[in-house]
Amino acid sequence: MATHLITGAGAGIGAAVANRLHARGDDLILLARDAARARQLVERYPGARTLVGDLADPDRLSWAFSHQAVPDRIDSLLHIAGIVELGPVGELGPKTWHEQLNVNLVAPAEVTRLLLPTLRASKATVVFVNSGAGLNAHADWSAYAASKHGLKALADSLRAEERANGIRVTSVYPGRTATAMQAKVHSQEGKEYDPSAWIDPESVATTILMAVDLPRDAEVNDLTVRPGR
Repeated sequence: MATHLITGAGAGIGAAVANRLHARGDDLILLARDAARARQLVERYPGARTLVGDLADPDRLSWAFSHQAVPDRIDSLLHIAGIVELGPVGELGPKTWHEQLNVNLVAPAEVTRLLLPTLRASKATVVFVNSGAGLNAHADWSAYAASKHGLKALADSLRAEERANGIRVTSVYPGRTATAMQAKVHSQEGKEYDPSAWIDPESVATTILMAVDLPRDAEVNDLTVRPGR
């Protein structure tokens, strides 16, 4: 039975991954932003453990983790949480930039740093759920795309640094996926949202689990997933 630490397990792609891993009997450690959210996640995934830390405040993650029992084994670290706020460069203030950079980039870097000794001991797989915006930036996507371009750089550097320690690193780049985040994006774009037009979160979850379950003689570096209809 493998142990997986997941961010973003409460909704969307993260929930799809957590549901699949829980159903097959794996051990889940779910990162929650506060104690109330942690209780909700345990109710949803009986037997799961939680680790409380607010990704929106990465400067305090070290303090938060130091006051909790951090797991001594992690077979996969799945960075799935993320936020988005669209707008032209001329209208996005520092607060919007900081919020997206903190949750989408700085927090994954800090969580990884804090857990790195455990990841090395377990020869873990680290998966960063990125975005098509992490490969190409379009109008009104500057802050989000910058955070995701940075996440690619983080993953690539981590892979090069930790390969000798047995850590595998995968970046997954989903296209538009039928989640609450996508509904928000459509609202900000002024477009009608039809979830059937986009990738089902379960399909993205399948690609993530493929990377996690891949035999140790192979590693998926970058995996792009696009709508198939």
